[in-house]
Amino acid sequence: MKIGIDARMFGKGFGLARYVEQLILHLAEIDEENEYVFFVKDEGQMKELRASRFRPKADQPLAGNFKIVVADIPWYSLQEQLHFKKIIKQANVDLMHFPHWNVPFLYNDPFVVTIHDLIMYHYPRPAATTLGPLRFWLKDKVHRFVVKHAVGKAKHIFVTSEFTKQDVHETLGVPNKKMTVTYQAPFTSGNGQVAMNREHILNKYGITKPYAMYVGAAYPHKNLERLIEGWQKMQEEHGDEHRLVLVGKKNYFYERLQSRVAEVDSVILTGFVSDDELSVLYDNAHLYVFPSLYEGFGLPPLEAAAHNVPVVSSNRTCLPEVLGEGALYFDPESLEHMPEMIWKGLSDEDIRHELRQRAQTNLQRFSWNKLALDTKNAYIKAKNN
Repeated sequence: MKIGIDARMFGKGFGLARYVEQLILHLAEIDEENEYVFFVKDEGQMKELRASRFRPKADQPLAGNFKIVVADIPWYSLQEQLHFKKIIKQANVDLMHFPHWNVPFLYNDPFVVTIHDLIMYHYPRPAATTLGPLRFWLKDKVHRFVVKHAVGKAKHIFVTSEFTKQDVHETLGVPNKKMTVTYQAPFTSGNGQVAMNREHILNKYGITKPYAMYVGAAYPHKNLERLIEGWQKMQEEHGDEHRLVLVGKKNYFYERLQSRVAEVDSVILTGFVSDDELSVLYDNAHLYVFPSLYEGFGLPPLEAAAHNVPVVSSNRTCLPEVLGEGALYFDPESLEHMPEMIWKGLSDEDIRHELRQRAQTNLQRFSWNKLALDTKNAYIKAKNN
């Protein structure tokens, strides 16, 4: 069977980029039977895929059953709807995997799709976009239409958690038997040379005291403004011996948060950091805090746990399912409960020790190799149905 994968988001980073990267590289390790065609956005991405140092056997080239095709088509674009179908057709694949909901509307050949979350259905707020009200309304309508169409026509659907599976079932009416849960896994990087530069990296970001950290975007549902407010309240009660470090690529939403951060000396925005620098920040963090109101999976707190950092987290959506007993939970809308749990996570050594132990047990549930194997098996099932 020849399987196509839309790999235009392949690359280092968070979220979807990491998912596409690790799916492809682990399929390359486990599947010598099927043929694969990876559609990348340009020659640079093609070279990055071939030379990826994240491949489990990085010194080996892609096997002969893997082919890379350049598809110079922007994501979420009119060209994607009009021209991507033709490029896929020319590759003559038997089954296409779209790792996100942006499936070309006129694509009628067999395909599977991954739905990571339904955030736009639950938090369709104009505040979560840079668009004006009319353009936001139009974008929201188009998004819902495309998602509904994709899950309706897909031969099979991959979802990121049991929570997301139930959400897709209840919100879009998709039968449970049409979906497979494929848990992602934490990713760690770093090397000895970077570890030797620990002090340099911490000083680079102005981190001079023990710190709690958050990694991710600053969209409204990530709840960072309330986190900062809760952090201030915690420090009013217990002192300012800690810093809160927010790690994420600077964009409109982080810039909007900047004015709020400017009022609080103990909060640091790093902007984008490299994988190796992120590893150092994780390794030296005193606590990881995740205040999100909605997640389809929630990978950053798992990555923190993989670095042996105690985690305190929101108790919403999929997070108790994913983090299990390896985290201390709080109500993300309570400015009494949140600071209380953050302080416990920072100060109670018995709780911190227990969280570390439980998290290591919980981490054993997650494997990119298992995700790739479950995905491969679902490809075969989808093609035969």
